[in-house]
Amino acid sequence: MTNETWTKKGLIIYPQINKKWMQSHAMIPTILYLQDNLYRVYFSGRDCHNRSIIGYAEFEILNHEINVLRYSDKPVLSIGDRGCFDDNGVTPSSIVVDKESIYMFYIGWNSGNSTTRMSLIAGLARSFNKGLTFDRVSKAPLLERTDREPYSILTAPFVLYSKTKKIYEMWYVSCEGWKNKDLPTYNIKYAYSSDCVNWTREGKICIDFLNKNETALARPYVLHENNLYKMWFSHKSLNQTYKIGYAESVDGINWKRINNNELSTGDIDQWDSDMVEYSCVFNHGDYKFMLYNGNEYGKNGIGYAVKNNIS
Repeated sequence: MTNETWTKKGLIIYPQINKKWMQSHAMIPTILYLQDNLYRVYFSGRDCHNRSIIGYAEFEILNHEINVLRYSDKPVLSIGDRGCFDDNGVTPSSIVVDKESIYMFYIGWNSGNSTTRMSLIAGLARSFNKGLTFDRVSKAPLLERTDREPYSILTAPFVLYSKTKKIYEMWYVSCEGWKNKDLPTYNIKYAYSSDCVNWTREGKICIDFLNKNETALARPYVLHENNLYKMWFSHKSLNQTYKIGYAESVDGINWKRINNNELSTGDIDQWDSDMVEYSCVFNHGDYKFMLYNGNEYGKNGIGYAVKNNIS
């Protein structure tokens, strides 16, 4: 169970208008450990056409403080070909390192139509140059629609390899329907794979709606430590913007929501005063670090919070 509250440290990653791939926003931080105190965080900026494109920043941690060192000059993954599921934007959601390469699971954006405003489908890319650039494993989606999951939001996959089960495990966002053109409802489900590419989905709901007003459960981020699965996720309702929640599980499949307000919003007029969302949590030394977005889905950038790692 999580312990004392997080200490917010402020914004650290900002849009860089001198870089074409991030004229605005820095959305959905996704971490890769490099070495020693060095990390790379992938995220999506938006270009001049408001399309999400993936690049990164690198930072070091000294005395529990994050110091950003550099931003990528070019994207590591650009939008897909016209007519593909990701032709209107790409956003990272998970990184998996294997012996030969690095996998990036990502969100593919597609413009909506007369009945729904958007389509968000998961994709998979792979890097053989230590994560400096990625190529698509396939131009087709990683998660296809099925009779059980017929809606065009199957996205934001987070993946871990289980040494005990000897499988890859995935927690992903799955649409349950649309209340109207602008309001989909989606929860978090579970899948598994032996090869990171072909996934078995049995419709198992991990995090479901608390009540009829809750409409969205988004961006799962999972750690497995001390024989316990720990998930941070975003949730919102008809009368509430995104908040960050926390849940626990013994088996990674059956979850209990522990805290629905894991990180509080900021003071009035602050960059995170209206909403906090899309958390990315990792351990460094004796502390946990949380990277997250604030108002307007990362328009101002990425901030972070820390807390002692005693649990």
